[in-house]
Amino acid sequence: MSSPTDLAARARGLLRIAPARVDHLPALRIAVGLAIPLAILLAAGRVDWAMYAGFGAFTGIYSRYEPTRVRFRRQGLAGAQLTLCVTLGAGLAQLTEVLPVAAGSWLVIVVTALVAGGSAAFVTSRGLKPGGAIFPVFAVSAVASAAVAAPFWLAGLVAAACAALCIVLGLLGHWAGERHPDAVVGRDHELFTARQLGGEFVRYTVAALVAGALGLLSGLPFPYWAQVAAVAPLSSPGHGARVERAVHRLVGTVLGVVVTAFLLSFPAEPWQLVVWVVVLQFLAEMFILRNYSLALLFVTPLALLMVQLGHPQPAVPMLQARVLETAIGVVVGLVLVLGRYAREQRAV
Repeated sequence: MSSPTDLAARARGLLRIAPARVDHLPALRIAVGLAIPLAILLAAGRVDWAMYAGFGAFTGIYSRYEPTRVRFRRQGLAGAQLTLCVTLGAGLAQLTEVLPVAAGSWLVIVVTALVAGGSAAFVTSRGLKPGGAIFPVFAVSAVASAAVAAPFWLAGLVAAACAALCIVLGLLGHWAGERHPDAVVGRDHELFTARQLGGEFVRYTVAALVAGALGLLSGLPFPYWAQVAAVAPLSSPGHGARVERAVHRLVGTVLGVVVTAFLLSFPAEPWQLVVWVVVLQFLAEMFILRNYSLALLFVTPLALLMVQLGHPQPAVPMLQARVLETAIGVVVGLVLVLGRYAREQRAV
């Protein structure tokens, strides 16, 4: 998979920060795309819809640096996908209210796993960047696991409105100079065969299903975090990069939980949490392409505070579960990556 020299270089990558690529422009655009809907919800007294808005606003993360026409098309596809995921998650939340607790929990795990496989295949086929299934998985599972705050159709409308806003901001961002000469445009779907896409579906589905099942059987309260952690490294190119991403995920999450514990140690009003979420979104996008571990210092508290806005939880159990379930997911992801590498080596 990698020589000792390569492994040493990857270990140093935990500390290395890649050169800047006018990151402040997409970071500001993405943060504004989240700030506007959250401010509206705060003013309307509907902060419990924050997760619906937040996941719709993840549309802005896609297709950074790409040409205007490509960005418009790909953000449109990403926005439609995230809207469907939020709508599905809200529908599951309503359904699980009338099901036995165990049946509802397993239903969410299985549906999330299928979404992981389907969205990964879709993202790959359309050349969307960032690749993989982390945002669809997070959207479906987090919304499905939260208390019902709105009918599924209204949750979908909120997400769709935020996605549309981010698409408009994406066009304005490009005209404002959000581009980089070294940016690589995502591959088109003609380059992938049905067999390749089927393989993506199986890999992501199995990772999310196994991690979610282990998270649920562990008795921890948020098994979907194990699912998110399991699929996170699979989008990286090459086995070595996937192992590196998994290690980054665990280290960055642990450090991010420390940051979250500090932020939650002070009494905070909803508007203060909104401010922190927007600031953390900006900082995460400033570093996500430069150092994944460093970015997770901001991504982890961002995700946890967004959950707190829509579905408040006791802080200490939530933070403990985040670390333990992330570790479960990372182990599952690593086992699948190393198992695939071993199979490929035997076939040589």
